[in-house]
Amino acid sequence: MLPQRREKDPGFDVNARVVRDAEGKVLYYEGTVEDITKRKRAEEKIKASLQEKEVLLKEIHHRVKNNLQIVSSLLYLQARRTEHPGAVEALKESQSRVRSMALIHERLYQSPNLASVDMGEYTRNLVFDLQGSHRPEDSSVRLTVNVREIPLGITEAIPCGLIINELVSNSLKHAFPEGRKGEVVIQLTRADTGPFTLQVSDNGIGLPEHMDFRKSPSLGLTLINSLVEQLGGTIDLDRREGTAFTITFE
Repeated sequence: MLPQRREKDPGFDVNARVVRDAEGKVLYYEGTVEDITKRKRAEEKIKASLQEKEVLLKEIHHRVKNNLQIVSSLLYLQARRTEHPGAVEALKESQSRVRSMALIHERLYQSPNLASVDMGEYTRNLVFDLQGSHRPEDSSVRLTVNVREIPLGITEAIPCGLIINELVSNSLKHAFPEGRKGEVVIQLTRADTGPFTLQVSDNGIGLPEHMDFRKSPSLGLTLINSLVEQLGGTIDLDRREGTAFTITFE
């Protein structure tokens, strides 16, 4: 008996085979012909629908990114028209947070996988942007990003990006006063399919010993604690050599 032969045309699924006797002589042919026109039309409709949804989802990410960039520009313009130093700083911090979210949607819009963000590329771009904002002409502080191509869904990517934004910004603003040299290291790792570990550390002057970062009135630290809770994670602080925040989440 010869192996089954399967042929297809646009509307039919044909299965045929030759049946032989023990001596190899042809006894007869047998086969089936199935009209699969309806099935193929249904498959084509589903495929077209999925493609349409992908286009719409890309367009949503594109429009969200554009709207966030407009908000960022408005904050920038308002900061330029404001004379109070505290208000200017608050507006710049808000602008930075908005940019970190806009960057997520930009990555999703450009990615072939609309369900997740490549955190390696995203983090490198975000850190480069932060360095340009806080220390545009200062090379005394080195920023090191050790993040592999780890995919995160948008539910985890946005709070994770905001946490990185807050911690790196704090290090750049406060850890290296008066031109002090140093390094800020950002790491995001995952062991197999276990929890994610995000660590942002610097070798600067460190946080004051008396400061409890979990109860700080600082908006940035309050936001970090809230975002860690949103991720269902935990956060620890190591003060031994500068400042090292370690966040673990699923």
